[in-house]
Amino acid sequence: MKGKLPFPKWILNTELKIFDIEIGEDGGPNETIMFEGKAFYEEKTRQTLDKDRSLVTLSGKVIVPGDINPGKIIKGCVQIGEVKKDIFKSSRPKNPDGTVFSTELDLM
Repeated sequence: MKGKLPFPKWILNTELKIFDIEIGEDGGPNETIMFEGKAFYEEKTRQTLDKDRSLVTLSGKVIVPGDINPGKIIKGCVQIGEVKKDIFKSSRPKNPDGTVFSTELDLM
């Protein structure tokens, strides 16, 4: 079976913004909105190891339909209401046909 799997839109439960943060010409951070709309948000604390094998506490997970930043590394933060959380890690699960099913972000 090849093809695209339909994203279950009924799980989208939270309005949020995802910001890409880059260093500008003046050396300060430039924030641009990468995504704004409804996404699945789960506020569940868990722990994992970073690349230096230090313990990191994650504060939640966001899942957005499709690829929100094609071909680029996703770094930055997510704003949920008035709270901003940094992105720790991102992943892009694929459909059987090789297209991106969703963008998943682990938050700190």
